[in-house]
This record gives sequence, structure tokens and C-alpha cells, in this order.
Amino acid sequence: MELTREKVLEALKRVVDPEIGIDIVNLGLVYDVKIEGGRVHIKMTMTTPGCPLYATLMKSAEEAIKALEGVEEAKVELVWDPPWRPEMMSEEAKEKLGYF
Repeated sequence: MELTREKVLEALKRVVDPEIGIDIVNLGLVYDVKIEGGRVHIKMTMTTPGCPLYATLMKSAEEAIKALEGVEEAKVELVWDPPWRPEMMSEEAKEKLGYF
């Protein structure tokens, strides 16, 4: 089975921010997914630089990727550029949070 960006994003949808109750993909926290053979590298951010759950969310994201068939290595990089904005959320997340 081929490892694809879509499969990685589906796996990351199982990583839910416990404070907000929405997954990191729909929150717009995942900025980039790169796949090279069995190595997966993602760039993600947090809603705020002072997010107390950053380590938990990053570890959960790494574990979700590693659980995929064909993944030999998973790297999660925390980035702050561009800064996260509520507009980055999916329509589903905006609706759930009443952001209209």
C-alpha cells in the first residue's frame, strides 16, 4: 500500500486538541506534509505560542503517523510562520465552534 499525503492527513485527524475538541487537521494546524519513501515529515503549529499542550499534540501526531503502514520514521516540526489564524480552520471546525 502506497503512503500518501491523504493517508497521513487522515491519520492526523485522530489527533484531537482536548481543549477544543477538534482534530489538528480541521483546526488548520498542519501546514505541510512531506513523504520520502518511509519517512514522513510534517510541519505544524499551535493556535498560540503559549499552548500548554504543544508537546502532547506533537507526540500524538508523531504516533499517529508511525502507526501507518510503511512509515519507518516520523518527524513533527513545530513552526510559527505563518502564524495560525482562525480563518485556517475547515468549515466544519468553524461551524462546530460557532465561528460565523
